[in-house]
Amino acid sequence: MSDDSDRGLPLDELQPQGRRRDDRDDQVSTAQSAADLEAVFDVPVRISAVLGHSRLHVSDLLKLASGTVLELDRKVGEAIDIYVNDRLVARGEVVLVEDKLGVTMTEIIKAER
Repeated sequence: MSDDSDRGLPLDELQPQGRRRDDRDDQVSTAQSAADLEAVFDVPVRISAVLGHSRLHVSDLLKLASGTVLELDRKVGEAIDIYVNDRLVARGEVVLVEDKLGVTMTEIIKAER
């Protein structure tokens, strides 16, 4: 038997047993959630998409030139890490959008408390 509190749901979003949610409940809940979050919409955050890591000595770093290939600790096609304010929040894939690189999220990382 699963307990909703294990999934991190706020207590005010738990439904009493026997009551079914319908589309109107979802619409009201979504509108109310958006209104509750409105105060933080303009808060800036830093998002980083990390392709991989590599370790170098400073002497080797100084020898790098334009066009040098640097080997990373990830394989081709492996998911990249997506950080928000230095906290891992998702994994994803690199995509090409018109002439720019982008990231599509494939997995949301559940925060441990």
